[in-house]
Amino acid sequence: MSLRLAQIFDLGALVRAAAVAAVGLAAVATPLRAELAVPQKAEIEKIVHDYLVANPEVIRDAIDELERRQKVAEADSRQKAVTQGADKLFNSANQAVIGNPAGDVTLVEFFDYNCGYCKRALDDIAKLIDGDPKLRVVLKDFPVLGAGSVEAAEVAGAARLQLKPEKFYEFHRKLLNTRGAVGKAQAIAVAKELGADPAKLEKDAKSPEAKASIKEVMELADSLNLSGTPSWVLGKEVIVGAVGYQQLKAKIDNTRKCGKTVC
Repeated sequence: MSLRLAQIFDLGALVRAAAVAAVGLAAVATPLRAELAVPQKAEIEKIVHDYLVANPEVIRDAIDELERRQKVAEADSRQKAVTQGADKLFNSANQAVIGNPAGDVTLVEFFDYNCGYCKRALDDIAKLIDGDPKLRVVLKDFPVLGAGSVEAAEVAGAARLQLKPEKFYEFHRKLLNTRGAVGKAQAIAVAKELGADPAKLEKDAKSPEAKASIKEVMELADSLNLSGTPSWVLGKEVIVGAVGYQQLKAKIDNTRKCGKTVC
């Protein structure tokens, strides 16, 4: 069932409840003549039904308002989750930082090495970093696209322990730009090419620390109600989807200007 269809059914239930409430109110308002003045529930429902049929835009307006309220509630919930999980979001020991590690604005990206939209967003990130020497970017490996993604995330976590930040950034770009499915073999090959020890990668990828790192990201994503990649956190705002360079840059500029993504 689609969201809008479900909302229409919910609205129908509300209409029926309103009809019942109207009957009750009429009875309370005129107790001495209730048997004459109170219409039957079916009659009220027919009045409401006929009104909605004659004015169907009311249903559309009600659904639009419901969606608006749901979005506001979701945004509020995510802002609270960002505040509560700020330390792990922005300063976890289990994360890679690219760009300026001491930057004045931090952009967090949740990504998956097998995500096509993340591959497209890679150019946006590169352009943002190249054009903004004060931007700090935190990478959160969020492997939601199968076993291969989990394997790649484990190896990436191990590679981060061996490679210097600039080399890890190169690893990240090369692996994300790999054609076809990405898994353990592809991740180890790219890391080895950049100087990592494959035997140590194998060992560290299966360590409790590597698993704890992925678990931490999964828990953060769950608290933020994220279900896909790429997703971003900037300030207290959660941004879902490959929204593009211009939108990300505008939000970063606003954050620097007024402390919020929208000034």
